[in-house]
Amino acid sequence: MTTQAQTTADQTATENQASKAGADGVVSLTSMRSQRSLYRDAGRRFVRNKLSVIGLILVIFLVTLAIFADDWFIALPLGREPEPLIAKLPYDLAFTLPVGAFPDREYWLGTDLIGRDLFSRIVYGARVSLAVGILAQLFAFTIGIPLGALAGWKGGRFDFLVMRLVDVMSAVPTLILAVIIMARLGPGFWNVMFAIAITSWITICRLTRAQFLSLREKEFVEASRAVGSGSWRTIRVHLIPNSLAPIIIALTLGIPTAIFAEAGLSFLGIGINPPTPSWGQMLSGDGIANIDFYWHLTLFPAIMIAVTMLGFTLMGDGLRDALDPRLLHEK
Repeated sequence: MTTQAQTTADQTATENQASKAGADGVVSLTSMRSQRSLYRDAGRRFVRNKLSVIGLILVIFLVTLAIFADDWFIALPLGREPEPLIAKLPYDLAFTLPVGAFPDREYWLGTDLIGRDLFSRIVYGARVSLAVGILAQLFAFTIGIPLGALAGWKGGRFDFLVMRLVDVMSAVPTLILAVIIMARLGPGFWNVMFAIAITSWITICRLTRAQFLSLREKEFVEASRAVGSGSWRTIRVHLIPNSLAPIIIALTLGIPTAIFAEAGLSFLGIGINPPTPSWGQMLSGDGIANIDFYWHLTLFPAIMIAVTMLGFTLMGDGLRDALDPRLLHEK
């Protein structure tokens, strides 16, 4: 009798576990199908938005300039110095061309005051600006998303401490905080990226926390808890995928903000170290000092900054409209 009772209990436990796994699987499958449908519909809405497509084309153009400025992807495995592809000359080749030449057939965007080809430097500058913008946002996301997710999920004392830290950092203007960090660390690519990231994670943290606070009371999260899913599985399978839409939008709109911040720091002389080209660095120094006569030294870098801001902003607005059903219904 004891053996039969034990066998019956084991079968019941096994059936309960199978039922729990099956119910959890149904919840997960439903969530995944919903996500696939959301992104499929969002893709259709994005393509129908002409301004969004224009923004995407501009971004692809800038990324192409950045990647194919030289043949680094061929030179790196061969162990040689990269040679220019889209760029006509190396960005640091000085005193070999006419000094301060205006745009013509030979020098498409002219040359600067030490004989460097301005077109080549602007092409290489796209790589620097996009690298700073993307890396700074990714670094900010690695700080803001975990803090915001844990604050929104756990609540209580941890949420209080995180939000007070956010309030303290929000009290200091972003540019001033970045200038203070750069004054301590000194100019340089990685220092600029770090300074921008440290001042950018606050928005991501607030956004992630708000998403988790809203989603943790939804029916599918309650169903996941009811079938015995742990906190980590619920966050990984249900909360993070359903929070991706606003996070993707924040990333897209945060990149031009980071690029503009890098341009501002370089303009102030505490950004990218010369001779590494940066659009903001080109605007400062000889560019702004000689704008009355050598107008091309300022015009073309400013146009590239404006095109970058426009492209990412249009694409970000298109993603927001495509992924936010409330804005869709308002239209």
